[in-house]
Amino acid sequence: MGILPPIVYALLSGMNASTVGIVALAAVQLAEKAIKDRITRILVIFGACAGLCYNALWYFPALMAIGGAATVIWDVWLRQRVGKIRARYAVRRRRRRSRTEDGIAEETAAAQHVPPGDQLQLERPAAVKRRPQVENSTDRILPVEEGVGPSRSAECRNTEEMAKATPVTDIRTYNLSIKIGISVIVGFFLSFIVVMVIRGTIATRALTYDLFTNMYLAGTIIFGGGPVVIPLLRSYVVDPGWVSPRNFLLGLAMIQAFPGPNFNFSVYLGALTLASTRVPTISGALLAFVAIFLPGLVLAVGAQSIWQVVRTKAWVLSLLRGVHAAAVGLVFTAVYRLWEIGYLTAERSDGKSLAEEPWWVVVAAITYAETAWFHFPPALAIILGAVLGIGWYGAVGS
Repeated sequence: MGILPPIVYALLSGMNASTVGIVALAAVQLAEKAIKDRITRILVIFGACAGLCYNALWYFPALMAIGGAATVIWDVWLRQRVGKIRARYAVRRRRRRSRTEDGIAEETAAAQHVPPGDQLQLERPAAVKRRPQVENSTDRILPVEEGVGPSRSAECRNTEEMAKATPVTDIRTYNLSIKIGISVIVGFFLSFIVVMVIRGTIATRALTYDLFTNMYLAGTIIFGGGPVVIPLLRSYVVDPGWVSPRNFLLGLAMIQAFPGPNFNFSVYLGALTLASTRVPTISGALLAFVAIFLPGLVLAVGAQSIWQVVRTKAWVLSLLRGVHAAAVGLVFTAVYRLWEIGYLTAERSDGKSLAEEPWWVVVAAITYAETAWFHFPPALAIILGAVLGIGWYGAVGS
């Protein structure tokens, strides 16, 4: 790996620090959307903490599966049990409180006992008055107001007529039959199993095949989109040594500055993976692009036919809610891992922690604030981070 001029390392470190700020904001925003109750809050924390403790190819999918199973168990079975236990406990507390209050009332009545001859005449307070007499029982229920009557019924009729006149989109016309949808899904998972078995059993494999399988796996297990893809892609291309941490961070900064989904990042990574081989880099870009987008497209087409039925199942919605919460927790893992390799120098081009230079912490904080509170576009935030990196070099590094 060639050594770059020091000012370039400062520029890249500024871009990396601003990228960390943007990804941190995305993690917070995704968490706000994913957290619906206490169980999803726990799963977000679980995904973040568990992702920090270990890193492997199979580990992140396992965490998301655990999150989905946890919400299903809680919603379908455990919540009712806990609710019954809490209800019994509440009934016991009320009974104890009522017994205590009855005992106190008896003691008070005994202490303040008044002889029958000395009882006072209780009169109705002056503030309490009789309600005015009404003509019939209907007047007690429906007060007479202006505008109620024929005008209200006419308004209801107009609303019903407008609803009937509004065209309803026929979504079933575009659906495949359930048999075809199930066949597409089953065929996809069979191909996925075959691809993974070949990868696990054959020792000598081409780099192009490994690139395809890693991207194919990432496109299959990524749930939620957005920054969720970042920790997975880093594990699948940086850990095997195909892409250097420096180039990964540089590409991540560029993809944050450009519009479009983060899945497009795979094109850049695929080209870099095959850059050191005789295979043209455009082949790696196209191979990674197809591999990461194909699973989502195939599953979307297959699930289109059965989604109208499946989405009515409570356990399916619970499963998706848990998987999404655990996946969002992994975004916080990505923030930490990017933080630990964001500071680039000529001596450590593979990256070290941004905390070793307080200025990069300032850049990350500024980027977070300007995008969250002042609605700066990510592209402009990345450019400002690069400018701040060059400014740091001019003040300190030169």
